[in-house]
Amino acid sequence: HVELVESGGGSVQAGGSLTLSCRASGTTSHPYAMAWFRQSPGKEREVVATVQPGGGLCHYADFVEGRFTISKNNIDNTLSLQMNALKVEDTAMYVCAAGRALHFGHCLGTKRQFNSWGQGTQVTVSS
Repeated sequence: HVELVESGGGSVQAGGSLTLSCRASGTTSHPYAMAWFRQSPGKEREVVATVQPGGGLCHYADFVEGRFTISKNNIDNTLSLQMNALKVEDTAMYVCAAGRALHFGHCLGTKRQFNSWGQGTQVTVSS
């Protein structure tokens, strides 16, 4: 089981930047893919970006539009999300997730494949 703790959220004005971090801990005998999701009040949790266990990119949501960069550091077991050109509509609780992968190049394709979730970190973007 992987435990996940996020940090780095906050309040910024539109056009600003934030970097989110997620530290993974716990023991596991298998590689795990990771992802950032987000959830706004009244909306379903949606994927922001996903990476392979080895750190290779799997997917960015269409709304990212080149503004965000996800990266996985397997030395210190952290997942980051650099967010630039933030928009008001990016306001949400951002949640880190991990899921068992078959190998280091395996991308997880569905939300239900992620079985470890952090508590989330709030991002608020004002106009």
